[in-house]
Amino acid sequence: MSDMITAELVDLGLSADTKEAAARALAERMVALGRVTDLDGFLADVAAREAQMPTGLDGGIGIPHCRSEHVTEPTLAFGRSAEGIDFGAADGPADLIFLIAAPAGADDAHLTILSSLARQLMNDEFTAALRAVRDAGTAAALIRGEASPADVTASPADAAEPAAGDSEPAAGDSGPAGTEDSVAASAAASADAATGSTGTPPPSAETARPFRIVAVTSCPTGIAHTYMAAESLENAGREAGVEVLVETQGSAGFTRLDPAAIEAADGVIFAHDVPVRDKDRFAGKPTVDTGVKAAINRPGELIAEVRGKAARGEVTAAGPAGTPVERTGESGEGYGTKLRKWLMSGVSYMVPFVAAGGLLIALGFAIGGYDINKAPSVTDHFVWTQADSWAALLFQIGGVAFAFLVPVLAGYIAYGMADRPGLVPGFVGGSIALTINAGFLGGLAAGLISGAVVMAIQRVRIPAALRGIMPVVVIPLISSAIVGFLMFVVIGKPIASAQKGMTDWLNGLSGANAVLLGALLGLMMCFDLGGPVNKVAYTFATAGIAVSDPSDSAMKIMAAAMAAGMVPPLAMALATTVRGRLFNAAERENGKAAWVLGASFISEGAIPFAAADPLRVIPSSMVGGAVTGALSMTFEATLRAPHGGIFVVPLIGNPLLYLVAIAAGVCVTTALVIVLKGLRKPVPGAAASAPGQGPAASAAEAKQPVAA
Repeated sequence: MSDMITAELVDLGLSADTKEAAARALAERMVALGRVTDLDGFLADVAAREAQMPTGLDGGIGIPHCRSEHVTEPTLAFGRSAEGIDFGAADGPADLIFLIAAPAGADDAHLTILSSLARQLMNDEFTAALRAVRDAGTAAALIRGEASPADVTASPADAAEPAAGDSEPAAGDSGPAGTEDSVAASAAASADAATGSTGTPPPSAETARPFRIVAVTSCPTGIAHTYMAAESLENAGREAGVEVLVETQGSAGFTRLDPAAIEAADGVIFAHDVPVRDKDRFAGKPTVDTGVKAAINRPGELIAEVRGKAARGEVTAAGPAGTPVERTGESGEGYGTKLRKWLMSGVSYMVPFVAAGGLLIALGFAIGGYDINKAPSVTDHFVWTQADSWAALLFQIGGVAFAFLVPVLAGYIAYGMADRPGLVPGFVGGSIALTINAGFLGGLAAGLISGAVVMAIQRVRIPAALRGIMPVVVIPLISSAIVGFLMFVVIGKPIASAQKGMTDWLNGLSGANAVLLGALLGLMMCFDLGGPVNKVAYTFATAGIAVSDPSDSAMKIMAAAMAAGMVPPLAMALATTVRGRLFNAAERENGKAAWVLGASFISEGAIPFAAADPLRVIPSSMVGGAVTGALSMTFEATLRAPHGGIFVVPLIGNPLLYLVAIAAGVCVTTALVIVLKGLRKPVPGAAASAPGQGPAASAAEAKQPVAA
């Protein structure tokens, strides 16, 4: 820790009045020492982490932190504010600010030391010493562990005349009682926490044993809150006479709690802001599930709550504690939100098959011509020196990949609902949908039915002796039989008829109807830039070409969808080029990357701009997307590949007019964005980054931090 913080990284008179300005002031010290290579890029990562969850803690503490590719080595900067700075804590502003910077690939040893600092912040004597210290060197030594809180003793004169930048402890400062151990010494305790050890004495053999709790703490970055929550729970447990074992799922990795400890526990606390890994280990026990900051701010209440549940006999259901989708959701979500997530689970796993299969098929057509679909199987005829043989090989591989689309869609919708037991009936149902020509509609129905059937079976109480064979034999057997019966006999034919009707309708589109459909697809592709609405439009488009011989209408729809999806990032890139003063430095940097992302048909390249200024960027993008979609349909451009952007232009029908359609939409969106942004005052930091000026709000999502 000796090189992680030095006197040059301490500011005892921090004069910033906002958290952005505070982060910039401390980050500038890191830049001066060569610890950070790109100030604006690093601040964008800090702001993105802050946008996920405020980093203010009760007791007057702020811990902005992130892992960033712009950090050369783990670094800690400390600032003390006389006025206090709002970091989102419930009890008011923070006067002790720690900026923690970890490289994207920080090793476990450094992260363990950083976590030990987080634990020390729960020590009242440690924070009191930081408020009383008079010089930067002593403050750095205190944080490094080379000085103890007892060494920082203020004289009467000191008490009468506080140092500049010093402040009284916040009214809400009520952390658990601490010790005088240094940060360096507490690194060992932090390492123990990663393995589930808390330093609590092992349970005695006495009959009247204390109440036992196992807990899991985790936060998006896995550096600070994770370990502070663990320390807070452990201290509160000692005060309440409760044994607490904590599994810290942090950046330094984690070691699972001993199964025997979990088995012996009387209750469970989950304090997390990212999904708990292997959560099913804790099923069947009284459980409190909350955010990580609750464990820091009110650990005693959580312990009392779990003890109350245990007294009432409230336990979680045996079996998996939530599906993969539910584990990433928020508590209290409605059925509509869950349904959207289930469907997106299937679509997200299907898209790689669409991209790989579609591009291989398109390359087959490009090399061998449009009659390549009539070529014999390459297992019967393949000549190494003939281009047509290679074209047939690519086409047939792509066809095999495409054959997985509907089964994968159905299988992973069921997986999102019921976890791994849903895979078998989901894939079976999806394959049946292909067999009866029910297509994507059949796959959607099969996935939802499969998940529902498995969830129903899992709710049935069964003897303990049979539980071992349930996921391997019983659930796959019963669920596949039920899903197969429903798909073959009950709902398969009606869905197949609906699929055929939709296909016939698409094939019959022409004139104004086709143009309106293109505009609608453009609006949807640009509405949420890779979100659910965008995925619905994209899935609708790819469904039409997911056959060996797609119709012209289906290929026109695919062309319109891809063209519209390219508009937002390209427009943002153009806008930052022609009117850079309307954007801050981070946005201008993102604009450079948006050229490549837009050209590659990655709509998400515009997300940083939309997140920062949604009321101007999203409507402008939708208008440009609608123009491009309508023009693409008007020009009757066709596309056999489901992805690729400008790199598949040779596979596009009417490629020149297709590029004209894209250019028109880009110009429309660019013009609207420039006009709308020009009506407001220039954003801070657009022309130059003034000292103390934090990154604009748009930086919050300009770059996603590296999360554990």
